[in-house]
Amino acid sequence: MPVAIITGASKGLGRALGAGLAGNGWDLVLDARTASVLDEAAEELRSYGTRVEALPGDVTDAGHRAELVAAARRLGGLGLLVNNASALGAEPLVRLDGLALDGLRAALETNVVAPLGLVQEALPLLRESAGAVLNVSSDAAVEAYGTWGGYGASKAALDQLSAVLAVEEPGVRVWAVDPGDLRTDLYRAAAPLDGVSGRPLPRSVVPAFLRLIAERPASGRLVASELLAGVR
Repeated sequence: MPVAIITGASKGLGRALGAGLAGNGWDLVLDARTASVLDEAAEELRSYGTRVEALPGDVTDAGHRAELVAAARRLGGLGLLVNNASALGAEPLVRLDGLALDGLRAALETNVVAPLGLVQEALPLLRESAGAVLNVSSDAAVEAYGTWGGYGASKAALDQLSAVLAVEEPGVRVWAVDPGDLRTDLYRAAAPLDGVSGRPLPRSVVPAFLRLIAERPASGRLVASELLAGVR
């Protein structure tokens, strides 16, 4: 079976994508910071008959990133790396004139530095399998929304890293994907006054991600809603 690493996999989009991949025969290495919630997700995904390694930790820790790749190697290699774990920089989000610089540094560390570190750790396995990197982006990376400046800047930087990595590693697919606004704890923490009840559940966009992974189009920045439009 092919093997995927998914960060931020205990809930939200990461967990939903894990279920989609498990249902399509992928073995999984899962990461999240809260061990109890991660263990619950892992048990659910094992019900698909897939092998699951659940490793609680923080992706900003180099040792933890090495453990994730080592777990994939034990399962037989690595075909897909999903950088989904994200940090907002402030909860709730604030205007740039009030954004604590330490908060911005934390967002950059989680949303940019850690994904690159995990890519660097995983590249030998990804090159062997002609695998793929899927970096979860945001519309805030390309649109100017008030209070979303710090988070959006971090996702814009992730988009640029993705684009350059695609040039440097032509044998590996590299996608930055905007999933759209979803009903997640991250969005609730970002903008609690907006409400999330009317937003789509994360599982609603999983078919778009599965299509991407199955069809392996050229590297680039993609939007889940546009991929969904092509799902029959």
